[in-house]
Amino acid sequence: MKYIRTDQILDIPEGVNLQIKSRVVTVTGPRGTLTKDLKHIDVTFTKVSNKQVKITVHNGDRKHVAALRTVKSLIHNLIVGVTRGFKYKLRYVYAHFPINVNTVEKDGQQFIEIRNFLGDKQVRLVKVHEGVTVEFSKNQKDELVLSGNSVEAVSQNAADVQQICRVRNKDIRKFLDGIYVSEKGNVVEEE
Repeated sequence: MKYIRTDQILDIPEGVNLQIKSRVVTVTGPRGTLTKDLKHIDVTFTKVSNKQVKITVHNGDRKHVAALRTVKSLIHNLIVGVTRGFKYKLRYVYAHFPINVNTVEKDGQQFIEIRNFLGDKQVRLVKVHEGVTVEFSKNQKDELVLSGNSVEAVSQNAADVQQICRVRNKDIRKFLDGIYVSEKGNVVEEE
């Protein structure tokens, strides 16, 4: 069944500037600017006012209409990124061999360096995505804090760190070592 017309209204908060040109969305806010290319999704954007944007799908089937809410969520994540930012906290878990984590610079690119995971001599390197800052928690032992404006960059970096420390060829019920995401939140907390 085709849906003739389906709409979603997106509210734009105070202090955020949203520009859409040929389905490339640019959001500017107090924390910076983020851009998202949505040319692969067939939707129409209409600016209702300075505070609202209407996203429309014409003659869409069920899956196409479902993509409408996805577009709204993607733009909402950009707005949250430029206003509050995203912060992921990762904790090191080990039973015997203490995991050693540092940041290193190689060829102008920043990496997270993981040593002594399960006593391995292998040095694991995870590339830090553009716009992501890496900090080590001062008040919590064995904690890594990744923060930035883009939820995609921050969460992908956290996933890369977690996946490079997977235990292989051992019983994962017994060997629980690794670096795991312990908390997700915003850099600027809401009042």
